[in-house]
Amino acid sequence: MAKSLFEKVWDAHTVRSMSNGQTQLLIGTHLIHEVTSPQAFGMLRDLGLKVAYPHRTFATVDHIVPTDQRVEPFADPLADAMIQELRKNCAEFDVTFFDLPTGKQGIVHVVGPEQGITQPGSTIACGDSHTSTHGAFGAIAFGIGTTQIRDLLATQTMSMTKLKVRQVKVNGKLQPGVYAKDVALHIIRKLGVNGGTGYAYEYAGQVFDDMTMEERMTVCNMSIEGGARAGYVNPDQKTFDYLEGRPYSPKGAEWDAAIERWKSFASDPDCEYDDVVEIDGADIEPTVTWGINPGQAITISENVPTVEESPEEEKANVAEALEYMKLPAGSPIKGTKVDVCFIGSCTNGRLSDFEEAAKYVKGLKVAPGVKAIVVPGSQVVDGICKAKGLDKVFNDAGFEWREAGCSMCLAMNPDKLIGDQLSASSSNRNFKGRQGSPTGRTVLMSPVMVAAAAIKGEISDSREVFGINQLVEA
Repeated sequence: MAKSLFEKVWDAHTVRSMSNGQTQLLIGTHLIHEVTSPQAFGMLRDLGLKVAYPHRTFATVDHIVPTDQRVEPFADPLADAMIQELRKNCAEFDVTFFDLPTGKQGIVHVVGPEQGITQPGSTIACGDSHTSTHGAFGAIAFGIGTTQIRDLLATQTMSMTKLKVRQVKVNGKLQPGVYAKDVALHIIRKLGVNGGTGYAYEYAGQVFDDMTMEERMTVCNMSIEGGARAGYVNPDQKTFDYLEGRPYSPKGAEWDAAIERWKSFASDPDCEYDDVVEIDGADIEPTVTWGINPGQAITISENVPTVEESPEEEKANVAEALEYMKLPAGSPIKGTKVDVCFIGSCTNGRLSDFEEAAKYVKGLKVAPGVKAIVVPGSQVVDGICKAKGLDKVFNDAGFEWREAGCSMCLAMNPDKLIGDQLSASSSNRNFKGRQGSPTGRTVLMSPVMVAAAAIKGEISDSREVFGINQLVEA
């Protein structure tokens, strides 16, 4: 019987079917960080339990670390307490910890792939919403809560209801100046922020075949913003090339055997899906959010919607978003003044994100009055960028190059908006108060679009600012 990758991985990791209809799943890899794990370790102590398979758990620190300086103790006593607690827990329970001095620290969803910990055909869980990122490698990856973290530490298993599978097929070619982030926002806009509830998304089609692994990670990262519990791409030669030689990747004869095993997990050509959605990649334009969830998005050439023209069931949400964002209904989003520009996060904090943005900002200057920061997703990314001179390109243009961490994606570290500042951000969420101020406003976009906003001082079409179409034609 033909099966999808999701079904194959699910079946391979099923321990037993439970009386409540759920499945007890073996989780091959458990990733933890400083925010959601302390309580789970505390529960283990209370129960007198140990971590069942410590070699399958990997830890890093990302949410709370300051990115402008790394002197310890941290100025924020809560942040300092959290990193100390994680160090204590990892040492006591024999868990591998990519701590600050290791040179391997970074955002958990950047560290896993770059270390070769994330592998095809595996199940992965982490106490973080954007664990779906790892699906880019043909893994089934879930974000989980603290109680499930406890269960995983104690048993290496968790209970779940099996998901349906929707294939999201994006065919054709993307236009110049259109990136993976635009694809993700387009899908969420089309299917809705709750459209994926109960589903895993299988991303397929020519556009995904053409994407690099880092671009696939960007789209899989945003799956959760469309309501899907997981998102994945079938493994291919690009997957294997990315993983070869990574620290935790198989070596020697084990490598060849691993590739054959990984290939076997790919969806069968004649498998059936619970739903199929087809999108023409040529229809996707640079896309930005205008509201207070990632589904409230428009192309850069469109106008902010009005309440009157919105569907009846959306009128209240549109009115709330317009009031919070302080954007004139019916006006172009292009030209909206920005105060802060942020390139980074687990969505867009990888090497290729910085390479692409640096290519266009080189020799230009950030607009007066704009605070622009660039935050690598890991210490490894930071080192490679510096070896390539990318930090100098950004610094010369007026950006601040920071240390690795989650930074301004969320308000758990010193990088926060002030008052009702408007941020052009390459991160994944534009919820109210997400970037630190209860009145701060976030507009999501690709790193190159953030770079364009920083240079112009306003939300702009990067194709116009940087002459992208002309460069391609030339």
